[in-house]
Amino acid sequence: MGACCSKEPYSDGVVEDAMKEKELEEEEEEGDVIVGDYGARMRFYGASKYTSMYTQQGRKGINQDAMTVWEEFTGDKDMLFCGVFDGHGPYGHKVARHIRDILPSRLSREIKTSQNNSFKSRDADGKGDNRDEFNKNKGGKDGLDDDDSSSLLLSSWEATFTKSFKEMDEELSLDASIDSFCSGTTAVTIVKEGNKLIIANLGDSRAVLCSKGPKNQLIPIQLTVDLKPNIAGEAERIKNSKGRVFALEKEPELFRIWMPDEDCPGLAMARAFGDFCLKDYGLISTPEVSYRRVTDKDEFVVLATDGVWDVLTNYEVIKIVASARKRSMAAKLVVKHAARAWRSKFPGGKVDDSAVICLFLKNRTLLTRSFSEVTQLSVNHSELEGYSDVSLAKFETYSEVSRASHNHSEIAAVPDRFRSKKQEGSSENANTDLNLEEYVFPHFRLQKVNSSGKFPRLRKVLSRRKSTRAYKGVETVEV
Repeated sequence: MGACCSKEPYSDGVVEDAMKEKELEEEEEEGDVIVGDYGARMRFYGASKYTSMYTQQGRKGINQDAMTVWEEFTGDKDMLFCGVFDGHGPYGHKVARHIRDILPSRLSREIKTSQNNSFKSRDADGKGDNRDEFNKNKGGKDGLDDDDSSSLLLSSWEATFTKSFKEMDEELSLDASIDSFCSGTTAVTIVKEGNKLIIANLGDSRAVLCSKGPKNQLIPIQLTVDLKPNIAGEAERIKNSKGRVFALEKEPELFRIWMPDEDCPGLAMARAFGDFCLKDYGLISTPEVSYRRVTDKDEFVVLATDGVWDVLTNYEVIKIVASARKRSMAAKLVVKHAARAWRSKFPGGKVDDSAVICLFLKNRTLLTRSFSEVTQLSVNHSELEGYSDVSLAKFETYSEVSRASHNHSEIAAVPDRFRSKKQEGSSENANTDLNLEEYVFPHFRLQKVNSSGKFPRLRKVLSRRKSTRAYKGVETVEV
């Protein structure tokens, strides 16, 4: 993660992209399976029936991103855990991998303990068969949809995640084998239990859900808030702890946490594992926990580090995943598009590490037909017009983001000390409205494109390419 402690253009050839996708397909890997706690099936890379995983090192040194998927989590065939971790600092790669390896085990034990306590509590109250009652609450209307039981069950999940994250951070602070004083990692995790999603977020990695709109169009719903220092609630906590929040003149849009009397380390997130030099000055390891019940309209969730979100919008990412001919290729396609976007937007700069997990919510070999109609052409021509900004934005609102995100509705007022000259005219105490483009829906215009037939000039070019390849004896690629 390049912007934590102190950027080859896109191809416009449909045939070329299709050939690259074919190459990716040939390289796809299922991934080694390791048996974890309670018989869970662990993966660190590759793909399975419901998941696609891929990570790629950037140009800044060792890959500091890590990820894992645990199927049959806690021994329950209907439960699955996904986690993506973005390390930063000199030893961020070690911290990220350590959290990846230990946190799921700790969380699964805590879930088991919570379940057992729940059963014992029901026995004491004389409510009969605890197992049946628990299973009933897992999927029916008597579960999280009911107001009373909803608050109790969600509060139990919050307590479980919070305790696990806190203990994980404390253990890390005592581990002499890992120097985490000025190194740390973000974490965005999801536990899927039946048709429930429990999301826990720490830092600025992100989880985005792909759902279908009224006309079967792709709708991105951001499930987490990027917990950065310039969010009002985060900045207030940091300042109350004597930490400082400001941006350097050379990067006026990137706010960081600094120690009270020294201009270091400059951490670009408000919550993280590790980074103990800042734990007394407002940085915390408490996750934001939220819940969502999966509906028939929901297709998949994408968890990714900021190496993806810094250069691709939520909509671009879900569109890339939906365009994949095979689920197993989806995460790799996102990473490859992100790498190209870095090289295109920041020529000569450093490409950030990227890690992606795609969690598919339906038992299908392919996505819905409307999704499969999205071609590589539509992915590479995202600037085309179609939907209005207003009609796009209305689908993705803060009602779908975690409950705590309602407290982050403004960007905090921050010192102008290191701001660029362009911002000197603004009031020092004025609060700036939240940049909705970062949290809600991308403000660019798009058009549905299902075939090259809508572009006569492009159709002629493709026709010439096909005829040329056929003449040379090269297999043509169908578009």
